[in-house]
Amino acid sequence: MNPKILVEHIMKTNVTTIKPYATLKEALQLMKRKNLKSLIVEKSCDSDAYGIITNTQILRRIMAEDGDIELLNVYDIYKKPAFSVSSKIDVKYAAKIMMEHNIKRVAVTDNNELKGVLSVTDLTDYVLSLID
Repeated sequence: MNPKILVEHIMKTNVTTIKPYATLKEALQLMKRKNLKSLIVEKSCDSDAYGIITNTQILRRIMAEDGDIELLNVYDIYKKPAFSVSSKIDVKYAAKIMMEHNIKRVAVTDNNELKGVLSVTDLTDYVLSLID
């Protein structure tokens, strides 16, 4: 990988967020509408951390609850804090962290402010662009 490529050059900046107290049904509907596999969960206050909820987490919970998710909120199952990296680090370091921890998506934050999302798909697309 080119050592001069920063996360900010390949991350997605059009991030879809959801509030922690939204229902799982609302989260699934938003994911379906936007064709996403995860959502960043908004902070409750400035000093809070971002979270992440994935379709896999939701499906696991649906299976555990026998399909009854009407009373469950994002807050009940999301991961917080979301694993995050700075937009100013080299892509190879972000990729190494993601591979070592088996993480498919990370929030990209600078000074505790959301800047984007970096996924394994973004990394794969970048690597493929190098061999074209």
